[in-house]
Amino acid sequence: MRKFTIVAMLAAALAATPLMAQQPTQSGLQNDAPDRYVVVKGDTLWSIATKFLKDPWRWPEVWKLNQQDMKNPHLIYPGDVIVLDRSGQNPELRIEMGATEKLEPHIRVEDTSREAIPSIPPRVIEPFLSRPLVIEPDGLENAPRIIAAQADRVYLGSGDVAYVSGIKDAKLDSQWQVYRPGKALVDPETKTTLGYEAVFLGDAKLTRTGDPATIKLTAVQQEIGVGDRLVAAEPLVLRSYAPHAPGRQIRGRIIATRGGLRETGPQNVVTLNKGKNDGLEPGHVLALLRLGRTVQTSTRSTKWFRPDPVETTKLPDERYGLVFVFRTFDRVSYALVMSASRPVLLDDVVTTP
Repeated sequence: MRKFTIVAMLAAALAATPLMAQQPTQSGLQNDAPDRYVVVKGDTLWSIATKFLKDPWRWPEVWKLNQQDMKNPHLIYPGDVIVLDRSGQNPELRIEMGATEKLEPHIRVEDTSREAIPSIPPRVIEPFLSRPLVIEPDGLENAPRIIAAQADRVYLGSGDVAYVSGIKDAKLDSQWQVYRPGKALVDPETKTTLGYEAVFLGDAKLTRTGDPATIKLTAVQQEIGVGDRLVAAEPLVLRSYAPHAPGRQIRGRIIATRGGLRETGPQNVVTLNKGKNDGLEPGHVLALLRLGRTVQTSTRSTKWFRPDPVETTKLPDERYGLVFVFRTFDRVSYALVMSASRPVLLDDVVTTP
């Protein structure tokens, strides 16, 4: 069973994109923003930013990072003291040099107190990073395929053996993941299929090379059978995410939620109908928008024998939250709902904030 270490996401990778021309002013600060804050284990860059800023995604701008900082960013650790400088028109955040608070001592096997603070909660998004949960149309067609099971079993579980066609140039004991195509991801506007959700079935290990090759299923989440496909497992890589607005105007839709629910909320993952081809990248923050309904209203006629005239009125669109893009594919993306004042629904709009 593979062990993934949650590598801390760099605080100042925050600067991965150009800064916005207009810096946040004093009015962009929270009314109760502290003058200094001691970072504690369990913080995220987003949670710290909300203590200072009304728009937490503008965190990189308040750090005043230059081009050199972008190439060699600083890290933020538990115990660091963050200071808010209000002396100028535009507020600035910085780490107070030489001022590191001692954390409350406790017994531990491994010293993790200096693990850098991540951008968003890793535990929420890790399953969406370690597995290719979206595949392009026909993306599994050429993948290795289970052609038979030991003892002619119909369904396989943990510890069972299967035979696979199409594994080439693979090393003995290499790790594989088993999938089958799931629900189609359809663009609600163009009605085109953007891809398919990949249904993760379990993990396997290559025990004999050749064609067919032999695998042993090491961990099974759903029953596996003939025809299911294999994808080589790759080490989990947690990118450094910088919360920032896209450099272009983005307008997309929510096309799926975790578990296939009709609605979701904060700290849940949604799928967007925009991806790399549309200019999205990890770290982009988008606003959630509920489109206003069109209603019909009538004005009573002064003459009783005439029908009441009907007027059509478009209610205003309402912005109600933010999502944080953390993984992108060519035509779709995964985003974490960071805040929402109402339930997040399928077909809701996401836009550049």
